[in-house]
Amino acid sequence: MRNAALTLGLIGGIIGMIVGFFSYGYVEFIDWFGEIRDVAGQVDNPALIKAASLGAPVLAIAGGAMARSQAMVGGVLMLLSAAGMYYAFGFGVFTMFPIVMAGLGGLLALTARKPDAA
Repeated sequence: MRNAALTLGLIGGIIGMIVGFFSYGYVEFIDWFGEIRDVAGQVDNPALIKAASLGAPVLAIAGGAMARSQAMVGGVLMLLSAAGMYYAFGFGVFTMFPIVMAGLGGLLALTARKPDAA
């Protein structure tokens, strides 16, 4: 279960990084060029989007990397990542996979009782 948590955390974090790149880029684009009425407007809280674009994927990757040696800490980090992505970006077409992968990886890491067999 720890190996599955590791894999899910890494994949969820990488997909979350892609979502984060586009979200951060969108916020910066609107700051730079301004809003385009009826086409592109600024988000309600740009600072939250910028922080979650960097922080949530890093938490998922770090939690996945820790899942084998420190399963409890890694699981908590992955669950925090899933919650952060859900809070900042919502649950949609592009965010459902990183949120679910990080969340499931966190649950698997928390429920792992003993190290995986070699």
